[in-house]
Amino acid sequence: MSDRGHRPPVLLSVNVGMPKNVPWQGKTVYTGVWKHPVHGPVMARRLNLDGDGQGDLQGHGGEQRAVLVYQIDSYRYWQQYFRRDDFGYGQFGENLTVDGLPDDEVCIGDRYRIGQAEFEVTQPRVTCYRVGLRMGEPELPALLVGHHRPGFYMRVIREGAIQAGDQIIKTRTGPGALTVTDADALLYLPGRDPAKLRLATQIPALSPGWQQSFRDLLQAADAAAGAPEHAEPAWTGFRALKVAEVVPESTTVSSVYLAAADGTRLPATQAGQYLTLRIPGAGTPAPVRSYSLSSAPDADCYRISVKRESHGIASGYLTTTLRPGMILDAAAPRGEFVLDAGTGPVLLVSAGIGLTPVLSMLHELAARRSDREVWWIHGARRPQEHPLAAEAHSLLASLPRAHEHIFYSAATPEERRAKDAAPGRLTRDRLRALSIPATATAYVCGPPAFMADMTDALTTAGIDLPRIHTEVFGALPLINPGLTRQPERAPHQPPGPPGTGPQVAFARSGITTRFTAGGHSLLELAEACDIPTRWSCRTGVCHTCITPLLSGQVTYSPDPLEPPADGQVLTCCAQPATDIVVDM
Repeated sequence: MSDRGHRPPVLLSVNVGMPKNVPWQGKTVYTGVWKHPVHGPVMARRLNLDGDGQGDLQGHGGEQRAVLVYQIDSYRYWQQYFRRDDFGYGQFGENLTVDGLPDDEVCIGDRYRIGQAEFEVTQPRVTCYRVGLRMGEPELPALLVGHHRPGFYMRVIREGAIQAGDQIIKTRTGPGALTVTDADALLYLPGRDPAKLRLATQIPALSPGWQQSFRDLLQAADAAAGAPEHAEPAWTGFRALKVAEVVPESTTVSSVYLAAADGTRLPATQAGQYLTLRIPGAGTPAPVRSYSLSSAPDADCYRISVKRESHGIASGYLTTTLRPGMILDAAAPRGEFVLDAGTGPVLLVSAGIGLTPVLSMLHELAARRSDREVWWIHGARRPQEHPLAAEAHSLLASLPRAHEHIFYSAATPEERRAKDAAPGRLTRDRLRALSIPATATAYVCGPPAFMADMTDALTTAGIDLPRIHTEVFGALPLINPGLTRQPERAPHQPPGPPGTGPQVAFARSGITTRFTAGGHSLLELAEACDIPTRWSCRTGVCHTCITPLLSGQVTYSPDPLEPPADGQVLTCCAQPATDIVVDM
């Protein structure tokens, strides 16, 4: 609460600054967080103040985040907290430094007149590492949330000139009485009140991004409460699986059947999940790789179908050296690319070895004797490079409303006729020409460019993006806000002397290395290896960096504001306590 009594709030300073390149941890950040006071009037326009700019428009700026506000009371608080007296207006990256308008009193949807302009409160500050960069206090993003002093954004309702000294006059109270502090806590802190979450989604002034985040939280809470299929992994860490059979499926693909080493029945899976294997015979340290399950979810054995890659030590071993009776270590089946329980049309779209998870889905549909309209759409080079084709064709024949479309890009006319396949690659234009139903749910798996093309084609065909699901073979797409683009490098061992700490295996990237004594985080280790990373706050607040932890234990420094669920890790503030495997 403010100690100002009943004095009206006042605009102390208007601060602007254009984005610039700033060196940071060996990288370059393009940021507009450096703001400086302006003397005299400044025009507040719909998207920004005159003379102001943002480096990362994904998280800052735009109509909903045109102006950032921070309070002088919070300045005083942080001066005492950090024992510093070097603060100047704009220090926290804000456009408006104000006396008054505390975060625990201002509500989403409140409107204020300042000078000639009128503003509406839209959301709390986005928790971002750059405010810590500006202040020289890396932990500040977490502290802003944990100490309930985030500041807030406003949009410009009426454009006009503003300047230091203008009184701030409240013109409307937002509906729902959801304060900035409450909204910030709902997104970033544990112990959420479902009623407040629902209230937040119904406040028109709340920015669309935050509304969607709250809808996602509500949906996740409802799913956790009523959906037993979202269970914890069937076992923790790795367990021994025995190779029951190795079956060649094509010139480059072999299927590996795995059973429990102790003879017990393996837990059922969900159609579309993947299995992470540690493969002791393939190298030292043992490589760790993930492969989609191609078998029926309730099969007696787990089956993976592996394509032999040139220079692939794991795939080469699995397809040429592995023999029945050998032992592999496996983490429990995981993954969110799973078949829904709906009744509408379903599209299973794949290229090359990308057919494996959708084949598992096809097995489930056939086992259910599903009457859903099922579209099986697959692209390959030629029949010799089309594994499990007969199996898929047989499953489709058992479904009453199945459509099968095969495309061969390098087959002879005779080969295409024998398989009733179309010539050429499966492209966005060819997919659109199939007249697929706009009410379908789609599952797409293949190389990244293929998935991008198919997603574009499906949305053009009228399928809503939330009903298009893709499975990524390798590392997930980058989320590195504000960093200037660097040349892409293949993942590699970190530079410098080998680490002496616990062993860290990055399963998607195929890198196993040791943590460096005194290292700051798993995220920084991944960055040193040029492994694609996803992060925003870098202090355990936003959960952008959350990653499946397949085995082992971690510690945290700093402690995250909301600990992740079991089997997950926040890489930005985690250090390995034991040897670990993470899904990166």
